Amino acid sequence: MGHQERQVINSTIHATSYQAACDAILAWAKNRISCYVIPANVHVVMTGFWQKPYQQIINGAALVTPDGMPLVWALRLLGIKGQQRVYGPDLMLACCDRAQQEQVPIYLYGSTPLTLAKLEHNLQQWYPDLIIAGSHSPPFRELTPEEAKSDSQRINESGAGIVFVSLGCPKQEQWMAKQAGNLKAVSNLKAVMIGVGAAFAFHSGEVSQAPRWLMKLGLEWLYRLATEPRRLWRRYLVNNPTFLLLFTLQWSRYWGKSLIGFNPNKH
Repeated sequence: MGHQERQVINSTIHATSYQAACDAILAWAKNRISCYVIPANVHVVMTGFWQKPYQQIINGAALVTPDGMPLVWALRLLGIKGQQRVYGPDLMLACCDRAQQEQVPIYLYGSTPLTLAKLEHNLQQWYPDLIIAGSHSPPFRELTPEEAKSDSQRINESGAGIVFVSLGCPKQEQWMAKQAGNLKAVSNLKAVMIGVGAAFAFHSGEVSQAPRWLMKLGLEWLYRLATEPRRLWRRYLVNNPTFLLLFTLQWSRYWGKSLIGFNPNKH
C-alpha cells in the first residue's frame, strides 16, 4: 500500500500510522486478500534475530508496524522523520471502529474462553454496530492437524474479513503465516490476520496496561516486568541490551555512510 520501510537489524519495519494501517487492512479485507499484519516490538525483532525461520515470517508480513517506542526511535534515526507509534492494542481498537463503520465482520482467535467472553462484551459496548462473526480459544498446546483444520473451517464459515489473533509471540505469527492464503470461505472470502498479543487481556479488563506517560518514555517494558517478573525477565533483560547493541552498530554504519554522501535508504 505504498508504505516506506526500513530494515531494523534483520526485520523490515514499515513507516505507517493508525489511519494508514487501517486503510490498508480494510482495503485488503474488502478485496478478499489473505495476508497478515505484525505490530512489532523489540521482542519480535530479537526473536527473528535468534530464530531464522521466524525472521522469514516477519519479513513475509504484508505490514509490520512499529509497536514499541524503540522501533519508533529506530525509524526516526534511519530517516523517517516524525514516525509515531502504531501500538497493537490501539490498532485493534482502531480497526474495530473502522470495521464497524464499513460493516466488515471480525473474528477473535486466542486467549481463554473467559477472556473472550469479557472482550466480546466490551467490544459490543464500545462499538454497538461491530459484527463479531465468532471467537475461539484453542488449547495452549500444539494443535493436532485435525484441530488446526477445524479451526480454519470455523473461521472460514464465519465470514470474517479481519481475524484478531492473540496467541503470544512467536506462536501467533507462526499460526498466521501457516494460514495465509488458506482462510477462504465457500464464498471465496479471505481474511486479514492481525497478531495483537496481549490486547485481548488488556481490552477484556483482565490485565492493566502501563500508564501512557510511561509508554511515551519507552518504559512500558519496565511496568510489565514489574507485574510479571518470572515470565518476562529473560525477554527484557537479555533482548533489550542486545537490541541496543545491534542497532547502535547498525546506526553507526548508517551515519557513516551518510557522512560520505551515500544515501543508505536507496540501497
